[in-house]
Amino acid sequence: MLKQSLSQKMLQKLSPQQIQLMKLLQVPTANLEQRIKEELEANPALEEGEQKDELLSGEEAPEFQESEENYELDDYIKEYMEEDPSSYKLRAGQYNPDEEDKQIPIPVENTFRDYLEQQLGMLELKDKREEAIAEQIIGSIDEDGYLRREPIAIIDDLMFSQNLFVSEEEVEKVLKKIQDFDPPGTAARGLQECLLIQLDNKIEQQEDELPAEELNPIILARDIIRDYFEEFSKKHFQKLIRQLDIDEESLREAMEVILKLNPKPASGYSTSGSRATHYVVPDFIIRNREGELELSLNTRNAPDLHISDQYRDMLKSYRNSRKKEKGPNRKEKEAIVFIKQKIDSAKWFIDAIRQRQETMYKTMYALMQYQYEFFLSGDQRKLRPMILKDIADITSLDISTVSRVVNSKFVQTEFGTKRLKDFFSESLTTSEGEEVSTIEVKKILSDIVQNENKRKPLSDEKIKNLLQDKGYNIARRTVAKYREQLNIPVARLRKEL
Repeated sequence: MLKQSLSQKMLQKLSPQQIQLMKLLQVPTANLEQRIKEELEANPALEEGEQKDELLSGEEAPEFQESEENYELDDYIKEYMEEDPSSYKLRAGQYNPDEEDKQIPIPVENTFRDYLEQQLGMLELKDKREEAIAEQIIGSIDEDGYLRREPIAIIDDLMFSQNLFVSEEEVEKVLKKIQDFDPPGTAARGLQECLLIQLDNKIEQQEDELPAEELNPIILARDIIRDYFEEFSKKHFQKLIRQLDIDEESLREAMEVILKLNPKPASGYSTSGSRATHYVVPDFIIRNREGELELSLNTRNAPDLHISDQYRDMLKSYRNSRKKEKGPNRKEKEAIVFIKQKIDSAKWFIDAIRQRQETMYKTMYALMQYQYEFFLSGDQRKLRPMILKDIADITSLDISTVSRVVNSKFVQTEFGTKRLKDFFSESLTTSEGEEVSTIEVKKILSDIVQNENKRKPLSDEKIKNLLQDKGYNIARRTVAKYREQLNIPVARLRKEL
């Protein structure tokens, strides 16, 4: 049985202009110029150059003022669309929010794999069989320079991809040759093997050049990595001294040799066929003018835009021809719709750029006022606890809008260029009931670790006690969390001789 019923629903749909603005808010200044170029290429009605007065003020151009003539044109377009709705569709009706996502061209560079293949060309291999094994091994080396695949996996790859049956001994033989490639440590199957390859390489190159007293620390370092790697990795120094029957000074010299080795052989090379170089371009600039902060937007990557005079003149000429003649033909009708759509799209984009600048300035100004003491002094301990909602309440903007402004944006100050996201933090209450930023606590924690006795590093429990002595109510697990966020290892791994 069929039933008909009426119901009311409240739906919120984003207009193309709102979608465009949201996308532009997310674009950092470094990429804004590229985004504008894309729009200039896509829309011939948009031109770069000095803005017209009417666009700067946000008002419509004289040619597009609401007049009887303009109403006639709108009615005419509407009438044409109703006559043949399938002939042409306005962009507003079929806007795809993902349509404008384009990748920025990036330079192509020689990769780490290219470097290995160049050396492979100079390697004397027995036959095509060994050459196929070598190419398979090089293709399996990861971005750190390690071969993290077992020989049996390489054997399977060769069997399935090239119908080539090889033995594990053959793979090991070719692997040894590749491990002699530059940089030392290439194609190691783990950190221990990587360090051993580098130390063996050092001894081989320098045993005829260095006196015994200078070569001994390198030989001792190799013995430690080869025979006592677990004790070394856990920093059981006293155990190493006893088992190797050496003094502390000898161990210190060997440790210095090991610390100079490269745990990631491929770190100095590009690891993919193309790599984007990221430059930090500040979106905002804050200057201290004799104790008064001055905020400005970085607009170097945002050229002035205006609507093409040629497109305006074309629309005017069609409009004038309509008065004199009976009416344009079908092709002229399509041209009118196309021109008006491109002009509207250009006006939307110009307005979106203007709104982007206004929203960004408004948000950053509120952030600057909230963290005024920090921007005056540069002292991280002056940072106040702040979340997105605090700025949203001040600016009357939505939290999502503030988030888009803050994301991937930077501000240039006299203390360096800072990421906006770094100014946001939760609060922590002191013993006096005062709320302080967790950034302040992390800075003090970092100072405590930096100044500790490296022979006896402080445990999380002791760091907690020191922070509590300074008046910060903090738990040991919170100390551990902040320490991990600061990339500070546990006490055992901070130990030094």
